[in-house]
Amino acid sequence: MKNIIYLLPTLSLVGCTSQQVEEKPNVIVILADDLGFGDVSAYGSTTIHTPNIDRLAHEGACFTNGYATSATSTPSRYALMTGMYPWKNKDAKILSGDAPLIINENQFTLPKMMQSCGYVTGAIGKWHLGMGAGNVNWNTTIKPGAKEIGFDYSCLIAATNDRVPTVYVENGDVVGLDPSDPIEVNYDTNFEGEPTAISNPEMLKMNWAHGHHNSIVNGIPRIGYMKGGKKARWKDEDMADYFIEKVKGFIAEHKESPFFLYYGLHQPHVPRAPHERFVGKTSMGPRGDAIMEADWCVGELLTYLEKEGIMENTIIIFSSDNGPVLNDGYKDGAAEMAGSHSPSGGLRGGKYSLFDGGTHIPLFVYWKGKVQPIKSDALVCQMDLVASLGDMLGATLPEGLDSRNYLSAFMGTTSVARENLVIEAQGRLAYRSGDWIMMPPYKGSQRNLTGNELGNLDEFSLFNVKSDREQTSNVAAMHPELLEQLKQEFFTQTDGFYRSDVEEEPLK
Repeated sequence: MKNIIYLLPTLSLVGCTSQQVEEKPNVIVILADDLGFGDVSAYGSTTIHTPNIDRLAHEGACFTNGYATSATSTPSRYALMTGMYPWKNKDAKILSGDAPLIINENQFTLPKMMQSCGYVTGAIGKWHLGMGAGNVNWNTTIKPGAKEIGFDYSCLIAATNDRVPTVYVENGDVVGLDPSDPIEVNYDTNFEGEPTAISNPEMLKMNWAHGHHNSIVNGIPRIGYMKGGKKARWKDEDMADYFIEKVKGFIAEHKESPFFLYYGLHQPHVPRAPHERFVGKTSMGPRGDAIMEADWCVGELLTYLEKEGIMENTIIIFSSDNGPVLNDGYKDGAAEMAGSHSPSGGLRGGKYSLFDGGTHIPLFVYWKGKVQPIKSDALVCQMDLVASLGDMLGATLPEGLDSRNYLSAFMGTTSVARENLVIEAQGRLAYRSGDWIMMPPYKGSQRNLTGNELGNLDEFSLFNVKSDREQTSNVAAMHPELLEQLKQEFFTQTDGFYRSDVEEEPLK
């Protein structure tokens, strides 16, 4: 499979035009983790209440057709950072915690573009794009990382909160590491004498359902094996507080000059271990409580921006990396306690799925006094933020990006945006065009261990997702000419990347 990456020999190819942009607002991208279309009450859910996130929706542009490119984390984030379809890069798939950085140091990126336009850039929270060049030594400064792709400051978790190493990495260095207790990580073999969920189940405060039975940290079994670094290991319940304080610190330091901040929330990804302040705040168990914690994080950010007097000069973009999942490896009661709550908001599928619920996500753009409240049905994708912000700032972009400029749609002044979008789930591709989704056939199981539908259909299928949001009716036989047209468009855009025998990636 081809691996298409747009490289820049020098940063001189990335820059802002000589024409001065009248305004350079601060830009904050908040990306939740596994938050579904129905997990925020702004879209009409009555089973959950997310007032702070809703404020962004009700007082800004609320998109009913907002998309991630992908139904899993790493490829979705890759597209956001690079403006490129992730399926063009064979390495843009769910990464282990010790995976190397999958964005080339010379590649064009969103933060590099923002730097070239005079912005200080920061990345705080979940990363999951890899660190280092392979065989990471966690006891020295890790390179390449966020700095090498355009972030002046970073404080991150390397992958997901269910994977080792369970430490914070600030500007390439593990926070609080004791040199006499070095960190070792292995995703194949355990270290002698180190407890696991299999050998020492009595140490667990959270039980695993599938895949998460390796090293135990903070009473929670993880994916992968880790030894050492005991003083540096995070406490899951404190993660939200830790990162929001880092966010406030970054803003305080750079409030006098334009800044770009990527804020990766870890909620409601597993393991769901919210701070005790949020335990029991919903009837949906840890997953619902984790969403409440995420909403609190957004509220803390908004309050701080107001306190510092920079709310009116700050664009906030809120979204999620992919669709929702309930049972994603731990026995936390998420499926049993969901009740009438629909995390996908009535869409079919969720995380890992090629059905619409896998990539159709919450998306809001808030700019106090500048973006007027509007509910927009424009078809927009997170990948398009690169070209759209670039247009706002007069940036020069390289040719060949998949990102498109829909600044007016993001600002809520027009509903004209994408006509089509290739969507992806673990290497499997489908095609949205207008109100239609065309799904090619794929071999493989119907569901994975999470219970989510994968979208492996036996034949080319066609759904009208305006009249049939739940994709219950395959109407391909009724519209043969349309199906053929969309197939041709799909094959032209994917240019040989489609394969019907794509193997399902392991959840770990």
